[in-house]
Amino acid sequence: MRALATVTPLVHAALALACATACAAPQAPWRDTSLTPEQRAQDLVARMTLPEKAAQMQNGAPPLERLGLKGYDWWNEVLHGVARAGHATVFPQAIGLAATWNTALVEQVADAIAVEGRANFNAALRRDAGGTRRYFGVNYWTPNINIYRDPRWGRGQETYGEDPHLTGRIGMAFIRGIQGTETMPYKGVATPKHFAVHSDPEPARHSFNVDVAPFDLEDTYLPAFRNAIVDAHAYSLMCAYNAVDGTPMCAHPLLENLVRRDWGFNGFIVSDCDSVRDLVTGHKTAPDIAHAAATAVKAGTDLVCGNSYLGLPDAVAHGLITEREIDTSLTRLMAARIRMGLLDGSAWDRVPYDAINSAAHRALALRAAEESVVLLKNERAVLPLGPGKRIAVIGPNAALLQSLEGNYHGSMVHPVLPVDALRQAFGAARVAYAAGAPLIDGMRLPVPASYLRVAAGSIEQGLKGEYFANLDFAGTPQLTRTDPVINFNFEHNAPAGFTPRGFSVRWTGVLVPPRPGTYEIGFRMIVPRDRPLPNIKVWIDDELVVTPERAGIGVGNTAVCVAGNCQQKMNRIELAFADTRPRRVRIDYVRTENDRASAFEWVPPRDALIDDAVAAARNSDVVVAFAGLSPDLEGEEMKVDYPGFRAGDRTALALPDAQRRMLEAVKRTGKPLVVVYLTGGPISDPWVEANADAIVHAAYPGEAGGAALARILKGDVSPAGRLPYTIHRSADDLPPFDDYTMRGRTYRYFNGPVLHPFGQGLTYTSFRYDAPVLSAARIKAGEPVLATVTVRNTGKRDSDEVVQLYLAKPGDRANPVLAGFTRVHVKAGAARTVTLELDARTLSQVDDAGNRKVRAGDYVVYAGGGQPRYVKAGQAKLAIDGEFALPR
Repeated sequence: MRALATVTPLVHAALALACATACAAPQAPWRDTSLTPEQRAQDLVARMTLPEKAAQMQNGAPPLERLGLKGYDWWNEVLHGVARAGHATVFPQAIGLAATWNTALVEQVADAIAVEGRANFNAALRRDAGGTRRYFGVNYWTPNINIYRDPRWGRGQETYGEDPHLTGRIGMAFIRGIQGTETMPYKGVATPKHFAVHSDPEPARHSFNVDVAPFDLEDTYLPAFRNAIVDAHAYSLMCAYNAVDGTPMCAHPLLENLVRRDWGFNGFIVSDCDSVRDLVTGHKTAPDIAHAAATAVKAGTDLVCGNSYLGLPDAVAHGLITEREIDTSLTRLMAARIRMGLLDGSAWDRVPYDAINSAAHRALALRAAEESVVLLKNERAVLPLGPGKRIAVIGPNAALLQSLEGNYHGSMVHPVLPVDALRQAFGAARVAYAAGAPLIDGMRLPVPASYLRVAAGSIEQGLKGEYFANLDFAGTPQLTRTDPVINFNFEHNAPAGFTPRGFSVRWTGVLVPPRPGTYEIGFRMIVPRDRPLPNIKVWIDDELVVTPERAGIGVGNTAVCVAGNCQQKMNRIELAFADTRPRRVRIDYVRTENDRASAFEWVPPRDALIDDAVAAARNSDVVVAFAGLSPDLEGEEMKVDYPGFRAGDRTALALPDAQRRMLEAVKRTGKPLVVVYLTGGPISDPWVEANADAIVHAAYPGEAGGAALARILKGDVSPAGRLPYTIHRSADDLPPFDDYTMRGRTYRYFNGPVLHPFGQGLTYTSFRYDAPVLSAARIKAGEPVLATVTVRNTGKRDSDEVVQLYLAKPGDRANPVLAGFTRVHVKAGAARTVTLELDARTLSQVDDAGNRKVRAGDYVVYAGGGQPRYVKAGQAKLAIDGEFALPR
């Protein structure tokens, strides 16, 4: 599917018209569309003063009216959908997209994202003809193609997994989808990140240095970046926070020597946010901002996220850099703006706002969510669930918006929570719901619907919401509805019919405590940094317990999310409830800020929710527990310090104790237990492995995640996702987190027992593979070879299957490595034949000095539904004569 196929042919016509009009009269060279973008950019840059040049090299480039330049903020995020810019189609988190093992699908997803990015950009310019703000541009700081080398890394959810081949292929597909086939103008510009050798412990990332062996650099950390630049032609690149071999990456010689010289990169390089300032404050390799800015620009970092390049005029004055060197970088940026159609316009300017979350994009989100689901265990074929069963839905992730969203996300238009999707699929009367537990002891979560009522004595769950089209609750509400859970994302958007940051809501009803005890009550939101808490007031039994002026009452107050340039605030107070009688609740919320989360939250007493989960299980035939993590526990440089979690990273891989206690309690009812993990990183829990009848891995599945899971649990779709990482038994089996050597890491270099191997995934049917047939049994080094594989569906259900090729190389220190894959649909009883190419780079190996070449010797090609160590795979032998050196 090409979401804008009908628009694309208009591009050439639009540009031709622009040229015909512009070329009719004498004009400045930078306006002459007959010149190359680089020629035009050089002329444009030559007309700027030095301070103007410095200002244009920061992400928030101001308007330059005398030259006709609009303001443009280069900072935009589209990890799995347009992020932080209002409504968008929210696809599965990046690690979920990798779990599809479907490059064609990923390219379609990225294409849809780029179209929605253009729709947002066009709408932003209609609101403000002077330019665009952050999150509304058409170049994107995505994809994250760092290798998920250690499961403790909180940002692993943003990557495509632990394998360079899988990461490279998925990354290339995403880049092609974002940028399109036209380079003038680009549909969008993709920015693979974070170059290079990046997956630090989050707390140390601003000062961390990696001493990486040449072997590991070339064998593991660089291949996906080479794919992105050389093969997919990404037009931008982001340098990382960390240093490599003592030099911060945004000042590293690799930018010029490898990326530009060896790989032929001709686009622009952007720093990670404030990483140039880190040269002074973190790495301490520069004495001040002027030195840091000069060093970074001279190294090839053209654009800074932040304002450190405002120090460039001072750097020129002190002889640290020449204005000509600055011009080189700025010319790349101006050429990029021309190539994106920002100066001349293009057919992409016609993309309407209603392209966002179109029917086609919603269908694509559902398909992507379905294909991302990995079935890890299914004893006694407990899945799919048969018709007529009574189902107990439990767990904190059954009704948690954040665990559909993941991180770096937009606002879902019509999210369907898993519990609601199961009610729709199986019938509300057959589905009982109980939250059962928080994600982790002491963590705030939205108050579940089952403990809210619209009025005393009512059985209707939730709170009554009255929405006013003003800021003072004046007159009659424009909208009145029941909101089951007070947990919304209103960033840059509002309910239908309302103006963002121009409405107010009053929620009323009662809170029904599950047991007596002390409850922490509050309202949470994430607002722009250094902005006041929006006008929020909460009354319990007519006592005003939360106000904008009382931040931090009782317990805690502010956490900072650095990369999002935001602060997370929650007003909260501890209340002692002596009994379980309903408490009156009133919440007045005046929407004047662009917060990303608006939630009425609590921390109930320990295990206060378990009894209701047990009761639901006893009255049901099967328990479906939506367990796991959330992006509030794992992610980028977070203020999180719960047991097992540290600053966004993890120190342990097991399921949090609060959730395991819930599972243990419901397991004692004797009912079959299906555990569905919504998580970014792997969860390694021996108790769940031993006691769950089925285990489903769903990543953070996006807006259609609930519907996709319901269809898979019901059997409308056979799951066929595959793990993009290894699920180890414990973090104790791994090397230290801050050790970047690959020995003992990932399936390629880890030889111990694991819970679930990379590439694993079950279906509701069975498959059998023939031995692969090679186009030649012996080749000369440097030649490619084709492997033809036939796979048969030997079961009774139609299903997708992921055909995987692994290659054992002579003398290789790695286990057989992934060398090719494709996802195919095979009808029951039928067969599919596919052909995959093994090229010279895939067949090559790396020596200790970091040189890559194809070696002579005997190779083995395996074909199957997973690694040959764990599945029955067909095999073929290949002999290679001679040697063949490959370029870097």
